[in-house]
Amino acid sequence: MFSSSASVKAIAYLCNSTKMKGIMVKHTILFDDIRREHLLPLTYTRPVAEIRVGILTIKEKWERHLNTKCYSLTFDYLADKFPLPSENGTCLLINGGVFPSEKLVLEVNQLQVNQALVSNSTVIAVLLSKVPEIGYLPTIDRIENKLNSEEEIVQIFHPWDIFRMNGLALERDFELITKGRKSQPIPSSNKVFNPERVFVEEGATVECAILNASTGPIYIGKDAEVMEGSMIRGSFALCEHSTLKLGAKIYGPTTIGPQSKVGGEVNNSVIFGFTNKAHDGFLGNSVIGEWCNIGADSNNSNLKNNYAEVKLWCYAKRSFVNTGLQFCGLIMGDHSKCGINTMFNTGTVVGVSANIFGDGFPRNFIPSFSWGGAQGFSVYKIEKALETARLVMERRGIALDEIEVAILTKIFELSAEFRKH
Repeated sequence: MFSSSASVKAIAYLCNSTKMKGIMVKHTILFDDIRREHLLPLTYTRPVAEIRVGILTIKEKWERHLNTKCYSLTFDYLADKFPLPSENGTCLLINGGVFPSEKLVLEVNQLQVNQALVSNSTVIAVLLSKVPEIGYLPTIDRIENKLNSEEEIVQIFHPWDIFRMNGLALERDFELITKGRKSQPIPSSNKVFNPERVFVEEGATVECAILNASTGPIYIGKDAEVMEGSMIRGSFALCEHSTLKLGAKIYGPTTIGPQSKVGGEVNNSVIFGFTNKAHDGFLGNSVIGEWCNIGADSNNSNLKNNYAEVKLWCYAKRSFVNTGLQFCGLIMGDHSKCGINTMFNTGTVVGVSANIFGDGFPRNFIPSFSWGGAQGFSVYKIEKALETARLVMERRGIALDEIEVAILTKIFELSAEFRKH
């Protein structure tokens, strides 16, 4: 995973240990709990804490608040990519789906060994005397010594929470990243509203654009580019090395992760990174993973014709569940692609490494490694999928290594039950 330029600078001085109430904590680890299955397909390829909400991933938020390096405790097939610390020692476990705040960090710092910070039925954090093994899950019933949190917990549990919470996360991350820092000058060719809420990192290019930060902050990452004619209504984040194409129309709160190219119209969506939606077409109330490609003039519906609440496929329930939202668009896992003029219905879930094309609306749950469209799907063979992933990643100068191959191969196996073509 690549982080924003600001977080890279912050991590450069992170230490491997921190002190809590006189106790030296050797390691800080963000753990996956039952929400991981609810957040599929996005968590097929990453721990929960590697999800980007706002400008930073959840892991990067905690690293900044605690001023320490964080590890992940996740499923075994992801452990080679996201390893636990090699040395043992006192370990602070933090729920990877919970957002940090100053008050929450103060509560976490009050923990004693074998004591947990909890909120209702959720374990927020627990301090252990040693690093746990893969598969360990701290739950309310297995911890006797508990400290109840008095902070209002901000967290994600379902995929739609990512775009729903993106505005709050953007505000918090903007303050965290820009506090005490000065933005690069904004060229006079731009029309800027509320310029004190616009922050441009070193190396970024912004010319002949409209930047309206009166509705929320606008953050332009290192070496990112906003091309001419772009219209941005905050809150908005364009992370490092990403490009907003000519005449793009952005409604916040929206995040475009690192190394991405985005054009057309985007509303209240989160793109994790290394993804292209470079042409015209609408994307709204959606979450798109890494290494995806949205074909030219593709659109998603984010509102049903009868204005009813949207139902979305839930892997944990093996069924569609009510989101409670009137606006809900497209959830797409890593490495998935769609051809030109693809039309996604309201509340569509696309798994990992699916390839979608053709006319008409494809069904609103497309399993991982599916190949086809409205006329039907076949299995996208793992060998072909890996070949495509290798070519796509090589274009960005990144190799599809043995670890990534093993992860995608495992996901192919895990997702087989959903491919009933």
